[in-house]
Amino acid sequence: MPLIEVKVFKDELSNEQSSELITRITDAVAETTSEKLRDVTWVIVNEVNDGHWGVGGNALGLEDVKKIMAS
Repeated sequence: MPLIEVKVFKDELSNEQSSELITRITDAVAETTSEKLRDVTWVIVNEVNDGHWGVGGNALGLEDVKKIMAS
């Protein structure tokens, strides 16, 4: 039973985006391993509050990530 946890910033994804991410991750597991695992693949999307995520010793928020993605 695969269990995949994805961490994103709080409010980074809409419900529709989370649902699509869960579907695509499940598809990838089934395609890579076995179709038999599709129905037992768990995907959990965890939301992390701004300032509770850091890179290089710096606490980041969603706006920081958007700036990084834009450059």
